Amino acid sequence: MRTENISPTKGNLMNVKKSLQLARMGFDLLDRKRNILIRELMTMIDSAKQLRGQISSTYAKAYVALQRANITLGVIEGIANGIPIENGLDIQYRSVMGTELPTVRLDAPKDPEVTYGMYGTNSQLDIAYLCFHKVKLMTAHLAEVENSIYRLASAIKKTQSRANALKNIIIPGFEFSSKFITDALEEKDREEFSRQKVIKRQKVHREEIARALESSRKEPQQLPEVF
Repeated sequence: MRTENISPTKGNLMNVKKSLQLARMGFDLLDRKRNILIRELMTMIDSAKQLRGQISSTYAKAYVALQRANITLGVIEGIANGIPIENGLDIQYRSVMGTELPTVRLDAPKDPEVTYGMYGTNSQLDIAYLCFHKVKLMTAHLAEVENSIYRLASAIKKTQSRANALKNIIIPGFEFSSKFITDALEEKDREEFSRQKVIKRQKVHREEIARALESSRKEPQQLPEVF
């Protein structure tokens, strides 16, 4: 903080100390917020890794079953077109330390109903259908987790930047200004104390001179002797 624009007065010292206290409180709050967001982020990263692994293995199983169904039944595009399109996706938001995180809900049963007939199909098609349905549910959850990770990482970066600004710029500036004003006021007090001592010494000296003159006036004058 620039000190040439600050008058070293007690009022400014009180204002600077109050601002310094608020800045330190703000840094503590930002530090707590950052730690909470980091813990939330670490939890979601672990969840995302687990979900990606489950989705990859389920996709592999689904594509193997689909290939076998295509081999045994021929191209099943007609059956696939008869499966209804999923449109029950709902997105809500929850707040974590001021950061809006999405909650993705897919309005679909865990065990779906088979929408195609039993004639002209086989178990491999059923396995592929169930696996892709499971992947659909997990993908919705993964989208929620990965979007939350991105938002949390962005919030942590902003919080860290603000905390660093307070710690490295704002708080040292207020501390320097407080010391500058305190030193200036102490110097003024010392100068005032020295000035008062000089004034008191001069006053005492003048009083002594006045008393000496007064006593000299009161002494009787001696007349010269006549011979």
